[in-house]
Amino acid sequence: MSDAAQWLVVGLGNPGREYEHNRHNVGFMVADLLASRVGAKFSRHRRAVADAAEGRLGVGLDAPRLVLAKPLTYMNLSGGPVAALAQFYKVPPAQVIAVHDELDIAFGQLRAKVGGGEGGHNGLRSMSKSLSTKDYLRVRFGIGRPPGRQDPADYVLSDFSALERKELDFLVDRAADMVETLITRGLEWTQNAYHAANDR
Repeated sequence: MSDAAQWLVVGLGNPGREYEHNRHNVGFMVADLLASRVGAKFSRHRRAVADAAEGRLGVGLDAPRLVLAKPLTYMNLSGGPVAALAQFYKVPPAQVIAVHDELDIAFGQLRAKVGGGEGGHNGLRSMSKSLSTKDYLRVRFGIGRPPGRQDPADYVLSDFSALERKELDFLVDRAADMVETLITRGLEWTQNAYHAANDR
């Protein structure tokens, strides 16, 4: 094999400093870490409303090629830039990975899956519509349900708590590990390796 498959890893979030540390922006945090790991820098893509970075996961011609993306359209319209990048780089949906916050998973837990519903997540809904399929990979970063009567929309657009921030760097690092493992070892291996370890 003269060259390796190409993967599109999409961190979901909202652009702008006011959203930078929100729970809804954890996908951006993981994408930033992955870019630093592969020595890539984000820049505005010429064919999509997104910041993108390109690199390889490892060395050699058989090392997987990565396109890391942070859509700049705001969460609800993330799908357009994702579809444009997938078309530009000729990446099939099966090799697209969305990294996103997940209300239905407790904080501190991470899950990987392919396809399924969007659980009310507008970024995923937009991606599914623009890609014309739900059958792409997801790394689901648990943020838990809001306390008391807080509106989920307000909760995801608020920053992580002081207590959560003590674990956040570790969890972002582990989520980046999961992305890399999905690419190099596949979904089943990743689920077996990470899901039990994340349960508390």
